[in-house]
Amino acid sequence: MIKSQAHRNLWLVLAGAAVLAVAGCSDKATNETASAPRKPAAAKPAAAKPAVVAKAPEPATMITLPKGTAISAAARQTLATDKNKVGDTFAASLTEPIQVDGKTVIPKGTQVTCRIVKVRKNELKVTLASVVIHGKSYPLDSNSITGPKTHAKSNAKSADKSKANRDVTLLAAKSKLTFKLAKPATIPVKG
Repeated sequence: MIKSQAHRNLWLVLAGAAVLAVAGCSDKATNETASAPRKPAAAKPAAAKPAVVAKAPEPATMITLPKGTAISAAARQTLATDKNKVGDTFAASLTEPIQVDGKTVIPKGTQVTCRIVKVRKNELKVTLASVVIHGKSYPLDSNSITGPKTHAKSNAKSADKSKANRDVTLLAAKSKLTFKLAKPATIPVKG
């Protein structure tokens, strides 16, 4: 009798635990159902975001800038033969829009990146490296040009007179640089 009573108690405990578990799950489902009307309101902004994202990118047509296209830009910083080296890059802005078939494809003021390709005592040669359109960089391959020369005597107070009297070639900020594309370049244009 003790064994059967122990079994009965065990079954009662298990049955009670099962009832509580079911009631707990049922209560949780009831709480989720009760709170369900509030959740879609919180979810609405998330549902609206895909529509905004879908509207943001406008269809872009790819245009090819032909070889020989002239690109005029102004340097945004001063460069010097005694401070800069081959491979250095610097930012410039287009001073004129770039047009293809009479249509502006890259507006004035667009940022381009230039690269220094040669540095000598009296010479600083640069080339176009890329253009930034709609936040993305597109490579450009242009001829290299010698920047407008401005000579400045070094004012260094040094025992070495050869350094103190050295001429430095500068490419001043806002200097106008005119390049020609050496190869065609394909870029996006909003349609």
